[in-house]
Amino acid sequence: MSLPVKAEARFMKQDERELLAQSHNTALAEADAEDLAAARVRIRDMLAKERGLVRSMRRSIRGKAEPRGGSFPGHVDKPARRKQVLSGALKRLNKELARRQAVEAREATKDAARRALAMKADAGGANRPAGGRTAGQGMRANPRDKRRTTVPPAKVGSVSQQTKASQAARDARG
Repeated sequence: MSLPVKAEARFMKQDERELLAQSHNTALAEADAEDLAAARVRIRDMLAKERGLVRSMRRSIRGKAEPRGGSFPGHVDKPARRKQVLSGALKRLNKELARRQAVEAREATKDAARRALAMKADAGGANRPAGGRTAGQGMRANPRDKRRTTVPPAKVGSVSQQTKASQAARDARG
């Protein structure tokens, strides 16, 4: 669960507040990547320190370890809250750096695709042999190898007449 900025400020010292201010949205947009990476390293170190402190305090409360230092309170609430604040700040920084990295990767991919398209356009078409006859000029008849044998139309009628006459002669005989 994230905390409001005022609640974060309540648990942190002044120099730590300035460091945490770099992890909030308004400062994230204005900062460059190197500053964000440096802030991430510092916050990660602070988080590790708080994590170790909370762990040792819990062990001392349970009686498994000697207490660290004489000025620490006997409860873990404030260091645990500080750890929560630092963890939230680290998440915000990681998310912003990952977002920026994704934008850079997307732009690099776009540039590479544009270069590849330009190279392809400059290369011209491929040198391929012609595919032979195509339908580009319309349909053409295929040359026929068989000899055409046709019966003239006048002969067609005479053949059928001859068949009629021979049939009539057979009928008359029989």
